[in-house]
Amino acid sequence: MNLANYFPVLLFILVGIGVGLVPMFLGKILAPSKPDAEKLSPYECGFEAFEDARMKFDVRYYLIAILFILFDLETAFLFPWGVALRDIGWFGYASMVIFLLEFIVGFVYIWKKGALDWE
Repeated sequence: MNLANYFPVLLFILVGIGVGLVPMFLGKILAPSKPDAEKLSPYECGFEAFEDARMKFDVRYYLIAILFILFDLETAFLFPWGVALRDIGWFGYASMVIFLLEFIVGFVYIWKKGALDWE
C-alpha cells in the first residue's frame, strides 16, 4: 500500500482543521477583553433574569426528535434504493421490502404504545 496516495486526504484534513482553529486563536489573541461584573452578568433583553434559564424539557420532545431522525434516515436509504432499483435486481428489492417491513412494524408498535400521542 502506497501511503503517498493518501497525502491529499491528509492535507485536506489539516487545512480544514486550520480553517477552523486559526480564526478562533486570532480572535482570542487580537480581540479586546476587559471583563467586569456588568458584562459577565446574565440578562434577558436588557432586564435581569427573572428565573433560572435552565428549564426541564419533557421527555416527549426527545422521543419525537429520535423518531424524526429514524424516519429521516429511512428516507435517506430509500432514495438511493429507488435510483438503483434496476441494477440491484430482486435481491435488492427483497432486502428493501424487509427493511421497510421492519420500519412499519416499529411504527405500528410506537403508535400502539401511545408514543405519538401528545397529551
